[in-house]
Amino acid sequence: MIEGLDHVYYWTADMDAAVAFYRDVLGLTLRRRDGDAWAQFDAGPVHFALHGGRGQQIRTGGTAVFRVADLDAARFVVEQRGVRVEGTGEVEGLARFVTLHDPDGNVVQLIEYLADTS
Repeated sequence: MIEGLDHVYYWTADMDAAVAFYRDVLGLTLRRRDGDAWAQFDAGPVHFALHGGRGQQIRTGGTAVFRVADLDAARFVVEQRGVRVEGTGEVEGLARFVTLHDPDGNVVQLIEYLADTS
């Protein structure tokens, strides 16, 4: 019944700030934007989206994990763009990752797999 993950979305109180974070800091390509209601990005085979909630109290939760080829280079780039890395971790023998937050406080992780997992 389930064919695979289609997209992940986060609610955002400030669409402009959130779009800037995912486009300008993480480098995702903005595929579609419908004002303050919706923004969708290309993020490999799965799409990542933002759902607008301006003026509403939004709930943060979940984690969007983005695969990178070189974690050290990706960390350098996001830090150069003003984002503080909150933590680092490793899944022994499989991957290593860094944790950061978007402007609404949603958890974002960048992960580098140590071996091909596709």
